[in-house]
Amino acid sequence: MADPAEDTLQTDTASAADEGAPGWGEAAEAREVPYDGTVGVQPQSEGFTTHQPWDFAATTLEQYPLLLHFPYFDLYRKQVSKQADLVLAMHLRGHAFTTEQKARNFAYYERLTVRDSSLSACTQAVMAAEIGHLQLAHDYLGEAALMDLGDLEHNTRDGLHIASLAGSWIALVAGFGGLRERDNTLAFTPSLPPALSRIAFTITFRNRRLHVEVAPSTVVYQLRSGQPLQIFHEERSVTVSGEGPLSCSLTRRPDLDPPAQPAGRAPATRRASETAS
Repeated sequence: MADPAEDTLQTDTASAADEGAPGWGEAAEAREVPYDGTVGVQPQSEGFTTHQPWDFAATTLEQYPLLLHFPYFDLYRKQVSKQADLVLAMHLRGHAFTTEQKARNFAYYERLTVRDSSLSACTQAVMAAEIGHLQLAHDYLGEAALMDLGDLEHNTRDGLHIASLAGSWIALVAGFGGLRERDNTLAFTPSLPPALSRIAFTITFRNRRLHVEVAPSTVVYQLRSGQPLQIFHEERSVTVSGEGPLSCSLTRRPDLDPPAQPAGRAPATRRASETAS
Protein backbone atom coordinates (compact mmCIF):
# COMPACT_ATOMS: atom_id res chain seq x y z
CA MET A 1 0.00 0.00 0.00
CA ALA A 2 1.36 3.41 -0.94
CA ASP A 3 2.43 5.78 1.80
CA PRO A 4 -0.03 8.74 1.83
CA ALA A 5 2.74 11.08 2.90
CA GLU A 6 4.80 10.05 -0.10
CA ASP A 7 1.85 10.60 -2.43
CA THR A 8 1.33 14.07 -0.98
CA LEU A 9 4.99 14.94 -1.40
CA GLN A 10 4.96 13.91 -5.05
CA THR A 11 1.77 15.87 -5.72
CA ASP A 12 3.06 18.98 -4.01
CA THR A 13 6.37 18.79 -5.87
CA ALA A 14 4.64 18.49 -9.23
CA SER A 15 2.30 21.34 -8.34
CA ALA A 16 5.19 23.60 -7.38
CA ALA A 17 6.95 22.81 -10.66
CA ASP A 18 3.80 23.57 -12.66
CA GLU A 19 3.31 26.86 -10.84
CA GLY A 20 6.90 27.94 -11.43
CA ALA A 21 7.05 26.94 -15.09
CA PRO A 22 5.45 30.13 -16.50
CA GLY A 23 8.22 32.18 -14.94
CA TRP A 24 11.02 30.23 -16.58
CA GLY A 25 10.56 31.93 -19.94
CA GLU A 26 10.48 35.34 -18.29
CA ALA A 27 13.66 34.57 -16.38
CA ALA A 28 15.36 33.40 -19.59
CA GLU A 29 14.34 36.56 -21.43
CA ALA A 30 15.70 38.70 -18.60
CA ARG A 31 19.15 37.11 -18.79
CA GLU A 32 21.83 38.77 -20.86
CA VAL A 33 25.51 38.48 -21.62
CA PRO A 34 27.09 41.94 -21.31
CA TYR A 35 29.28 43.35 -24.07
CA ASP A 36 32.28 45.65 -23.78
CA GLY A 37 32.56 47.61 -27.01
CA THR A 38 35.92 49.08 -25.99
CA VAL A 39 37.76 45.75 -26.09
CA GLY A 40 35.21 44.01 -28.31
CA VAL A 41 34.44 41.02 -26.08
CA GLN A 42 31.72 39.76 -23.76
CA PRO A 43 32.71 40.09 -20.08
CA GLN A 44 32.16 36.88 -18.13
CA SER A 45 30.54 39.04 -15.46
CA GLU A 46 29.47 42.65 -15.56
CA GLY A 47 32.49 44.93 -15.25
CA PHE A 48 35.01 42.08 -15.57
CA THR A 49 36.94 43.68 -18.44
CA THR A 50 37.47 46.85 -16.39
CA HIS A 51 39.28 45.02 -13.59
CA GLN A 52 43.05 45.18 -13.23
CA PRO A 53 44.72 42.19 -14.93
CA TRP A 54 46.14 39.53 -12.65
CA ASP A 55 49.93 39.66 -12.32
CA PHE A 56 50.77 36.31 -13.86
CA ALA A 57 54.46 37.15 -14.17
CA ALA A 58 54.71 37.44 -10.38
CA THR A 59 52.75 34.21 -9.77
CA THR A 60 54.84 31.08 -9.28
CA LEU A 61 53.75 27.60 -10.31
CA GLU A 62 53.65 26.65 -6.63
CA GLN A 63 50.88 29.22 -6.10
CA TYR A 64 48.39 27.28 -8.23
CA PRO A 65 45.54 26.61 -7.69
CA LEU A 66 45.15 30.30 -7.03
CA LEU A 67 42.12 29.88 -4.78
CA LEU A 68 44.27 27.99 -2.26
CA HIS A 69 46.86 30.76 -2.05
CA PHE A 70 44.98 34.02 -2.57
CA PRO A 71 41.78 35.36 -1.00
CA TYR A 72 38.62 35.52 -3.10
CA PHE A 73 38.49 39.24 -2.34
CA ASP A 74 41.64 39.67 -4.39
CA LEU A 75 40.82 37.14 -7.14
CA TYR A 76 37.34 38.52 -7.86
CA ARG A 77 38.69 42.05 -8.34
CA LYS A 78 41.19 40.99 -11.03
CA GLN A 79 41.00 39.73 -14.59
CA VAL A 80 41.71 36.05 -14.01
CA SER A 81 39.48 33.08 -14.68
CA LYS A 82 39.57 29.75 -12.86
CA GLN A 83 37.82 27.98 -15.75
CA ALA A 84 36.38 28.72 -19.18
CA ASP A 85 32.94 30.05 -18.18
CA LEU A 86 32.25 32.49 -21.04
CA VAL A 87 33.80 30.01 -23.46
CA LEU A 88 31.32 27.38 -22.24
CA ALA A 89 28.46 29.77 -23.01
CA MET A 90 29.73 30.02 -26.59
CA HIS A 91 29.61 26.23 -26.88
CA LEU A 92 26.17 25.71 -25.37
CA ARG A 93 24.54 28.79 -26.90
CA GLY A 94 26.63 29.18 -30.02
CA HIS A 95 23.85 30.83 -32.02
CA ALA A 96 23.97 33.81 -29.64
CA PHE A 97 27.52 34.72 -30.75
CA THR A 98 28.91 35.61 -34.15
CA THR A 99 31.94 33.80 -35.56
CA GLU A 100 34.04 36.92 -35.00
CA GLN A 101 32.84 37.26 -31.40
CA LYS A 102 33.75 33.65 -30.69
CA ALA A 103 37.27 34.14 -32.01
CA ARG A 104 37.83 37.38 -30.08
CA ASN A 105 36.33 36.03 -26.87
CA PHE A 106 38.33 32.83 -27.07
CA ALA A 107 41.62 34.66 -27.59
CA TYR A 108 40.82 37.12 -24.78
CA TYR A 109 39.99 34.49 -22.19
CA GLU A 110 42.80 32.11 -23.15
CA ARG A 111 45.32 34.55 -21.70
CA LEU A 112 43.31 34.87 -18.48
CA THR A 113 42.21 31.27 -17.83
CA VAL A 114 44.42 29.27 -15.48
CA ARG A 115 42.42 25.99 -15.52
CA ASP A 116 42.50 25.48 -11.77
CA SER A 117 39.41 23.37 -12.45
CA SER A 118 39.61 20.07 -14.31
CA LEU A 119 36.31 21.02 -15.99
CA SER A 120 37.93 23.64 -18.20
CA ALA A 121 40.12 21.76 -20.69
CA CYS A 122 37.29 19.93 -22.47
CA THR A 123 35.34 23.14 -23.06
CA GLN A 124 38.42 24.91 -24.35
CA ALA A 125 39.05 21.94 -26.66
CA VAL A 126 35.56 22.23 -28.17
CA MET A 127 35.80 25.94 -28.91
CA ALA A 128 39.42 25.77 -30.05
CA ALA A 129 38.36 23.17 -32.62
CA GLU A 130 35.39 25.24 -33.78
CA ILE A 131 37.48 28.38 -34.23
CA GLY A 132 40.30 26.56 -36.01
CA HIS A 133 43.01 26.12 -33.37
CA LEU A 134 43.15 22.40 -34.07
CA GLN A 135 46.48 21.57 -32.46
CA LEU A 136 45.49 23.49 -29.32
CA ALA A 137 42.19 21.58 -29.26
CA HIS A 138 44.15 18.33 -29.40
CA ASP A 139 46.34 19.51 -26.52
CA TYR A 140 43.30 20.23 -24.39
CA LEU A 141 41.76 16.88 -25.32
CA GLY A 142 44.90 15.19 -24.02
CA GLU A 143 44.69 17.12 -20.77
CA ALA A 144 41.06 16.15 -20.21
CA ALA A 145 41.62 12.49 -21.06
CA LEU A 146 44.87 12.09 -19.08
CA MET A 147 43.79 14.06 -16.02
CA ASP A 148 44.07 10.99 -13.80
CA LEU A 149 46.43 8.73 -15.75
CA GLY A 150 48.98 11.54 -15.60
CA ASP A 151 47.83 12.81 -12.18
CA LEU A 152 47.88 16.29 -13.70
CA GLU A 153 46.14 17.89 -10.71
CA HIS A 154 48.26 15.92 -8.19
CA ASN A 155 45.15 14.71 -6.41
CA THR A 156 44.11 11.51 -8.17
CA ARG A 157 44.73 9.73 -4.86
CA ASP A 158 41.49 11.37 -3.69
CA GLY A 159 39.42 9.91 -6.55
CA LEU A 160 38.88 10.08 -10.29
CA HIS A 161 37.91 13.28 -12.12
CA ILE A 162 34.80 11.71 -13.67
CA ALA A 163 33.58 14.98 -15.23
CA SER A 164 36.91 15.45 -16.98
CA LEU A 165 36.76 11.90 -18.33
CA ALA A 166 33.28 12.60 -19.69
CA GLY A 167 34.65 15.87 -21.01
CA SER A 168 37.16 14.01 -23.16
CA TRP A 169 34.20 12.44 -24.99
CA ILE A 170 32.68 15.91 -25.40
CA ALA A 171 35.99 17.23 -26.73
CA LEU A 172 36.07 14.48 -29.36
CA VAL A 173 32.42 14.50 -30.41
CA ALA A 174 31.53 18.19 -30.06
CA GLY A 175 35.07 19.38 -30.79
CA PHE A 176 36.50 17.33 -33.66
CA GLY A 177 33.13 15.81 -34.57
CA GLY A 178 31.63 19.30 -34.60
CA LEU A 179 28.32 18.09 -33.13
CA ARG A 180 25.74 20.76 -32.32
CA GLU A 181 21.95 20.92 -32.02
CA ARG A 182 20.25 22.96 -34.72
CA ASP A 183 16.59 23.31 -35.72
CA ASN A 184 15.63 20.34 -33.54
CA THR A 185 18.09 18.01 -35.22
CA LEU A 186 21.83 17.29 -35.32
CA ALA A 187 24.43 19.41 -37.08
CA PHE A 188 28.05 18.42 -37.76
CA THR A 189 31.06 20.48 -38.79
CA PRO A 190 33.92 18.02 -38.30
CA SER A 191 37.64 18.76 -38.49
CA LEU A 192 40.68 16.83 -37.30
CA PRO A 193 43.96 18.09 -35.85
CA PRO A 194 47.16 17.20 -37.72
CA ALA A 195 48.02 14.24 -35.47
CA LEU A 196 44.68 12.44 -35.77
CA SER A 197 43.80 10.40 -38.87
CA ARG A 198 40.37 9.19 -37.75
CA ILE A 199 37.73 9.40 -35.05
CA ALA A 200 34.48 7.43 -34.86
CA PHE A 201 31.53 7.53 -32.49
CA THR A 202 27.93 6.39 -32.27
CA ILE A 203 25.12 8.44 -30.73
CA THR A 204 21.44 7.85 -30.13
CA PHE A 205 19.03 10.63 -31.09
CA ARG A 206 15.24 10.30 -31.03
CA ASN A 207 15.26 6.51 -31.30
CA ARG A 208 17.89 6.51 -34.05
CA ARG A 209 21.43 5.20 -33.72
CA LEU A 210 23.79 7.23 -35.87
CA HIS A 211 27.39 6.21 -36.45
CA VAL A 212 29.83 8.92 -37.54
CA GLU A 213 33.34 8.32 -38.84
CA VAL A 214 35.57 11.32 -39.52
CA ALA A 215 38.73 11.26 -41.63
CA PRO A 216 40.83 14.26 -42.74
CA SER A 217 38.90 14.81 -46.00
CA THR A 218 35.64 12.87 -45.58
CA VAL A 219 33.00 11.99 -43.03
CA VAL A 220 30.71 8.97 -43.26
CA TYR A 221 27.29 8.93 -41.61
CA GLN A 222 25.55 5.59 -41.14
CA LEU A 223 22.11 5.07 -39.64
CA ARG A 224 22.29 1.80 -37.74
CA SER A 225 18.71 1.77 -36.50
CA GLY A 226 15.57 3.87 -36.66
CA GLN A 227 13.75 5.96 -39.21
CA PRO A 228 15.60 8.18 -41.75
CA LEU A 229 17.12 11.25 -40.12
CA GLN A 230 17.68 14.68 -41.60
CA ILE A 231 20.89 16.27 -40.33
CA PHE A 232 23.14 19.17 -41.26
CA HIS A 233 26.61 18.59 -42.66
CA GLU A 234 28.63 21.80 -42.94
CA GLU A 235 25.44 23.90 -43.22
CA ARG A 236 23.99 21.55 -45.88
CA SER A 237 20.89 19.51 -45.13
CA VAL A 238 21.30 15.79 -45.86
CA THR A 239 19.25 12.71 -45.02
CA VAL A 240 20.71 9.54 -43.55
CA SER A 241 18.70 6.35 -44.02
CA GLY A 242 19.13 2.65 -43.47
CA GLU A 243 19.88 2.13 -47.17
CA GLY A 244 23.59 2.56 -46.62
CA PRO A 245 26.38 4.88 -45.45
CA LEU A 246 26.37 8.51 -46.58
CA SER A 247 29.82 9.88 -47.43
CA CYS A 248 30.38 13.64 -47.44
CA SER A 249 33.50 15.63 -48.23
CA LEU A 250 35.05 17.89 -45.61
CA THR A 251 36.22 21.43 -46.09
CA ARG A 252 39.84 21.42 -45.02
CA ARG A 253 40.62 24.24 -42.64
CA PRO A 254 44.09 25.57 -41.82
CA ASP A 255 45.33 25.05 -38.28
CA LEU A 256 45.44 28.59 -36.91
CA ASP A 257 48.17 29.81 -34.58
CA PRO A 258 46.88 29.58 -31.02
CA PRO A 259 46.53 32.50 -28.60
CA ALA A 260 48.80 32.58 -25.57
CA GLN A 261 47.95 31.19 -22.14
CA PRO A 262 49.11 32.54 -18.76
CA ALA A 263 52.78 31.82 -18.10
CA GLY A 264 53.26 28.17 -17.21
CA ARG A 265 49.60 27.25 -17.77
CA ALA A 266 49.61 26.12 -21.41
CA PRO A 267 48.52 22.50 -21.97
CA ALA A 268 51.14 19.92 -22.87
CA THR A 269 51.60 19.60 -26.64
CA ARG A 270 50.33 16.37 -28.16
CA ARG A 271 52.32 14.69 -30.92
CA ALA A 272 51.33 12.14 -33.55
CA SER A 273 53.49 9.48 -31.89
CA GLU A 274 51.57 9.99 -28.63
CA THR A 275 48.15 9.42 -30.19
CA ALA A 276 46.46 6.11 -29.52
CA SER A 277 44.68 4.42 -32.42
